[in-house]
Amino acid sequence: MTIAANFPYPWASPIKDWAPDSWQRRVALQQPRYEDMNELSQVTTELSQLPPLVTSSEVLALKHALAEAQEGRSFLLQGGDCAEAFADCTSPIISNRLKVLLQMSLVLVHGLKMPVLRVGRFAGQYAKPRSTDSEIRDGVILPSFRGDMVNGLAFTPEARLADPRRLIQAHAHSALTMNFVRALVDGGFADFRHPEYWELAWVEHAPLAAEYRRMVVNIGDSLRFMETLAGPIDGCARVDFFTSHEALLLHYEQTMTRQVPRHQGWFNLSTHFPWIGMRTADLNGAHTEYFRGIRNPIAVKVGPSIEPDTLLRLIDVLNPGDEPGRLTLIHRMGYAQIASGLPPLLRAVQSAGRRVLWVTDPMHGNTESTSNGYKTRRFDNIRGELEQAFDIHAAEGTRLGGVHLELTGEAVTECIGGARDLNEADLAHAYKSVVDPRLNYEQSLELAMLIVRKSGHLDLRNLTTSPASHLMESCSPATTA
Repeated sequence: MTIAANFPYPWASPIKDWAPDSWQRRVALQQPRYEDMNELSQVTTELSQLPPLVTSSEVLALKHALAEAQEGRSFLLQGGDCAEAFADCTSPIISNRLKVLLQMSLVLVHGLKMPVLRVGRFAGQYAKPRSTDSEIRDGVILPSFRGDMVNGLAFTPEARLADPRRLIQAHAHSALTMNFVRALVDGGFADFRHPEYWELAWVEHAPLAAEYRRMVVNIGDSLRFMETLAGPIDGCARVDFFTSHEALLLHYEQTMTRQVPRHQGWFNLSTHFPWIGMRTADLNGAHTEYFRGIRNPIAVKVGPSIEPDTLLRLIDVLNPGDEPGRLTLIHRMGYAQIASGLPPLLRAVQSAGRRVLWVTDPMHGNTESTSNGYKTRRFDNIRGELEQAFDIHAAEGTRLGGVHLELTGEAVTECIGGARDLNEADLAHAYKSVVDPRLNYEQSLELAMLIVRKSGHLDLRNLTTSPASHLMESCSPATTA
């Protein structure tokens, strides 16, 4: 992960009546029920002494980059696992996930002809909100699985007990993931001059492989041409890459909230880009109270049930000074509801003159269960919501500045449809998610190409334009943070 040089640091005024623990005076939804509060206190004390996972300079660099996206000068690609698992903290899984995001960003940079801001939803995405507090199997009632940060997946009383020590395990696994990603990015893994290194072994026979390889050749030729004229483009050996997660467990986030020398205010240093989920975006709730006081760029998931007036009040609380790059609104309406749910929100925010980055999440509003018992999402519905999002923003005179996806670099079969036209029977072949279904590599790349097609910039039958200048803008000439 790298940071851009010479970016502005906005002045941070003290937040009135706020402290890292002031959220505890509010109702905190979706929190585990720990049996031993003394142990929780011991764990949080220990966590507060551990090193942070990111730096304040990186956080402010991301805020500056998001401000650029708000102005239409770049596009946000945010993606990763629905819920990370401790067991998946391995080099192949992490590197494959990074490869997918880099390949998607390559498609977007080439096709959109603008820089792409890359944010992974990993290195901390170990907890998930749940619709119900308990799960019933064969008449046995146990607490719901809330992610490895809280309890275990096995359906036993021992595994489902909320264990505070898992917070420390989550910090350790996040640090390992972060360290490996930093090493890959800083070591040239993301070198734009060698995108062929990002190939995934199992994609050899993917339907979109030919189009992608043509793009790779074109980009390589463009960069070699530029280097022939101007000499080596050193920054293309690496790219800016940031992390994000839903800041769900507030005891954990509080321990990672720190003050640092030379920068005003408080920073959540567990991640660059925390967000509030739709289930916890209560105007008077604990999550909103916590988020209003941190200097990170933040996001809020917005669903079809929120009223325009409520959204405006939420914006007033979370970004009262209308700071550039501060607030991203991620709408997740569902294919059937976006046409009615999104326009009133766009009009309200636009009429109020508020500065936000609009991003679409076409995944979470399109979850369903199949006849054979699998939780899935139909690629046609994901694509349909994405296409409608572009159309609605265009009609309302607003800008769709990014996309938020759940995806993996593994050869999973969790979402129906896509280039291989997976059906319900195919889900059993490689269904690995323990929470929500994810796009596999082919479906992710197909969606990236769809974004470009929808934006009207790329004809895959004629990949002859030279995107070198935009690739150079996406390179990082800066120092390692």
